[in-house]
Amino acid sequence: MAELSGLLLVVVILALLFDFSNGWHDSANAIATVVSTRVVSPSTAVLVAGVLNVAGAFMSTAVAKMVGTGIVDPQSVTQAVVASALAGAIVWNFVTLLLGLPTSSSHALIGGLVGAALTHGGTAAVKFSGLRSVLEAMVLSPFFGFAIGLVLMVILSWVFFRVPRALALRLFSRMQLVSASFMAFSHGANDAQKAMGIITLALVSAGVLPTAEGPTWVIGSCALSMGLGTAGRGWRIVRTLGMRIVKLEPVHGFAAETGAAIVLLATAHIGLPVSTTHTITSTVMGVGAVKRLSAVRWGVTRRILSAWLFTLPGAALLSTICYLFLSKLQ
Repeated sequence: MAELSGLLLVVVILALLFDFSNGWHDSANAIATVVSTRVVSPSTAVLVAGVLNVAGAFMSTAVAKMVGTGIVDPQSVTQAVVASALAGAIVWNFVTLLLGLPTSSSHALIGGLVGAALTHGGTAAVKFSGLRSVLEAMVLSPFFGFAIGLVLMVILSWVFFRVPRALALRLFSRMQLVSASFMAFSHGANDAQKAMGIITLALVSAGVLPTAEGPTWVIGSCALSMGLGTAGRGWRIVRTLGMRIVKLEPVHGFAAETGAAIVLLATAHIGLPVSTTHTITSTVMGVGAVKRLSAVRWGVTRRILSAWLFTLPGAALLSTICYLFLSKLQ
């Protein structure tokens, strides 16, 4: 493990705190549907999700490399920039958690990173080609999630049309345990890597690491932080995602979780950090739309969309304030 001191140590601690808040804030993404359909209890669900989040974090480091070197130039940022980005994202996560809004930790981190980098070094500090790829993936992933959720639900409805309702409930109650586990694993694979990338960015910009290859201690500590955060629960967001957008049954939960997990693992494989929250929410909407459009509670959905739109600029503003404050202290 590299020797850490001063602001670099603060950055690492903030990154791990962000991962903890990400697990706490986004635990609902993996377990909302399996809890709301009453397949398992909330306490059991968050424990299993925490373990699988840790396992998923070790799948690859493609997303970490994109966050670490593909969005901002490591040679153009300082530890104060990285610390400010994390502080802005963490504050945004906890405020939206208290409000029960399933906003995106990914958007908060990217917004915070870009806001602090622009304040410090102007446009030269930001790699706009990489940022464009990330933003495109973030915009498109909910549409893919909606489409996959809708198609899966149509296929399942057609295949199990003549199956007695009681038998179908028992079958999908068991199958949803698998899909929820798949979702929790994919959440760790995509989201834990974002903090890995931030720590790697800090280590490279400080000259501690020569390349963006994250060491084992970074991967392990980020995975553990997210797992512990997930085990800390996020019940208010579970209620919003799993109960207030559309009333779910086990078959709907299975389709939504499977669709979201497919999108998350695909984007993690190619190295694009997308929003777990956006993805699972859109698949829930796609699944609900198969029943009928009125089954989706669009009033709640509009409230969530409004929170999403404000996340990038909100986190960027918070990180800018943090950076200006730190600059005066230095």
